[in-house]
Amino acid sequence: MSFILALDQGTTSSRAIVFDENGSICAIGQQEFEQLFPSPGLIEHDPITIWESQLAVAREAISQAGIEASEIAGLGITNQRETTVIWDRKTGEPVHNAIVWQDRRTADFCRAIPESDAKKIQEINGLVVDAYFAGSKIRWLLDHVEGVRERADAGELAFGTVDSWLVWKLTGGKHHLTDVTNASRTMLFDIRTLEWSDPLLDILDIPRSLLPEIKSSSEVYGETDPGLFGSAIPIAGIAGDQHAALFGQACHDSGQAKNTYGTGCFMLMNTGSEPVPSSHRLLTTVAWKIGDETEYALEGSIFIAGAAIQWLRDQLGIIASAPEVESLASEVADTDGVYFVPAFAGLGAPHWDGFARGTITGLTRGSNKAHIARAALEGIAFQTHDVLAAMVKDSGIELAELRVDGGASQNDLLMQIQADVLGVPVVRSQIAETTALGAAYLAGLAVGVWENKEAIAEKWQEAGRFTPDPASDMKKKLAGWKAAIERTLSS
Repeated sequence: MSFILALDQGTTSSRAIVFDENGSICAIGQQEFEQLFPSPGLIEHDPITIWESQLAVAREAISQAGIEASEIAGLGITNQRETTVIWDRKTGEPVHNAIVWQDRRTADFCRAIPESDAKKIQEINGLVVDAYFAGSKIRWLLDHVEGVRERADAGELAFGTVDSWLVWKLTGGKHHLTDVTNASRTMLFDIRTLEWSDPLLDILDIPRSLLPEIKSSSEVYGETDPGLFGSAIPIAGIAGDQHAALFGQACHDSGQAKNTYGTGCFMLMNTGSEPVPSSHRLLTTVAWKIGDETEYALEGSIFIAGAAIQWLRDQLGIIASAPEVESLASEVADTDGVYFVPAFAGLGAPHWDGFARGTITGLTRGSNKAHIARAALEGIAFQTHDVLAAMVKDSGIELAELRVDGGASQNDLLMQIQADVLGVPVVRSQIAETTALGAAYLAGLAVGVWENKEAIAEKWQEAGRFTPDPASDMKKKLAGWKAAIERTLSS
C-alpha cells in the first residue's frame, strides 16, 4: 500500500491528511492559528506560526495513520492563495507578517493604477486589478517596510505565496519555487508563456530577483529535510487551494465546474487547453499543468460566504455554532423580503468593488433572526448565481451540473437554495476534503501512485444531489437581489 501526505494550509487553520492509494482518508491532523488584525481592513498571519502549525499537523497525521515517513510515496501541497510572504534568503526570517489575501490595504493603490496598465495586466495575467492579488501586497512591503526594497534589489530577499514558504521550510532552504497556479494569482505572470512577465514587473515596480522559480503542478520538486519526519519525502504536487479542489472534484474536462463553500466562495470552470478571456470581470487562470499539458479555468471569487455565517455567530450572536444556521433559517418559509449582501471585505466577481460594504435590506418590524439567517444563505447562493451567469456568457458553455465542496456544502438547505437559484443540479462529492485530495492526486501522479487523470476520475463519487424545485420562486427573487447589490456598491 502506498500513501500520500497532503498539506492543506488554509486561511484559518493548517491541516494534513494521509491518503491511501484508493484516495481514502487514513488520518487527519488540524490546528487553527491566530488571525491578526492590525487595523480595520488589514489581516495578517505570522509566517512562523503557519510553518510550525503545518509541521505539527503533518507529524500528527503520520502518527495517527500508524505509518512511517518512509512509507509515504509523495507529499502534495495546497494553500491559501495570494497571501504574501517575503523572507531573508540567508536567515529564513520573514521581514514582516504575511499579508493575507483578504487584506484591503492596497485597495487605493490598485484603484490608482492607470486604466491602460490595468488592461495590460488583465491581458497578460488574466486578472482584474485588485488588492486581493499578491502583486500589490509585494509592492506594499517594498514601499512600507524599512530596508526591504534595498535588500530586495540586492537579491537578499525571497517572495513567495504560502506554497513557496512551505517548500522553503520543508527543504531547509534548498528550494525557492512555486507552481503555475499560484504564480497565476500574482498579477506578475504571463498565463500563456507560463513565465514571469517583465512588462507586469515594470508596472508594479517589483524586482525579478525576489521571485521563485516556476514549476508545473505535478512533478518531483525536491525532498523534505530528513530530520523533519524521520526520512525524506518527495515533494511532488503543488496547487492553490481552488485549483486543487477543481482537480480533486475530477473536473478534468472542459465545461465541468465546481464551487467551494469556505470562508469565501470560489467557482472554477475548466475551459480546456486555451485561456478564455473574460468580458464580464471574471478571472482567467491556469487550472494546472501536468507534464506538457496546461489547462485553464474561468474563476469567480466571492470574498465572503461561510464567513457571513461566522458573523451571525460571533458578531450578532443569533446562533451558537455555524451548523445551527440551517435549523434557524428553516423556521421561516422565506426571508419576507429581506436581502443580505455580505460585502464585509468588498465585492469580488463580477463586481470587483473593494469599497463596497455589507448591507441588510428589506427589514420590517416583523423581521426576525430567522429571516436574517435565511437571507444569509440566500446571499451566498445569489452571489454564486452572478458568477455562473458571467461564466456562461464568457465561455458559451451551459452548465450541466455544479459539483460542490467545502464546509458550507454540508448545509442541505443552502444546497437546495443553490440548485433552485441556478436551475441545475448541485452535486456534493463523497469526500468533502477535495482540496487536499486534489493535492494528493497531483503528487501521486508524479510518483506513479496513479497512472493518469482517467484513473483518478473513476474514483470520484457523489454523496448527495439537489435538483431544482419547479415550484421554487428563487429565480423571481433575483431582481430584488440586484437592487440590494446596487445599494451596496461604492459608486
